[in-house]
Amino acid sequence: MIGHLRGAILEKHPNQVILEVAGVGYDVQIPISTYSALPDAGASAALRIYTHVREDALVLYGFATAEEKAVFERLISVSGIGPKLAVTVLSGLPTADLVTAIRNSDIGSLVRIPGVGKKTAERMVLELRDKLAAVDATGKSVPAAGTGPSFNALERDVLSALQNLGCTRAAAEEALRKAKERGAPDEFEPYFRAALAAMR
Repeated sequence: MIGHLRGAILEKHPNQVILEVAGVGYDVQIPISTYSALPDAGASAALRIYTHVREDALVLYGFATAEEKAVFERLISVSGIGPKLAVTVLSGLPTADLVTAIRNSDIGSLVRIPGVGKKTAERMVLELRDKLAAVDATGKSVPAAGTGPSFNALERDVLSALQNLGCTRAAAEEALRKAKERGAPDEFEPYFRAALAAMR
């Protein structure tokens, strides 16, 4: 699966960018927020990529920040929301405002997004309210009272690896906390091993 692309922008449109990487032009679907963050055609750009595979097509979705991609992936986990609608949702509100609306059960703001009806908005709130970290105006995740610990990129990778092994989220977070207290190295594999040892 393609997870990241860096190359020259051949074309740029509000919902699409064509990125040339090693002589190949990749057609990538993007939300408005990513479009606004990209430089003009001809310049170099990097995008985080979500690869969506269907029976009849392979579609790339690109994001300027890790937080945008994370929110997109949360959105498509909601019943009735596919990648296309998720991009529309991300285009309808800035990422920070979207996360705030979901966390605060602000159905009124959500239904103003094209394609989002009341039932879809209610499902978004019900299924995501407690799963989204607060996001500041720059699109970065920030700690929030009552929402559990905040993790940096390395810690999120370790957390994901632990969960892929079958650990519960709570157990993985506790192992991470113990490893951190014991001075876990700032590298993925040693950190992962330290967290794994902390679970025994």
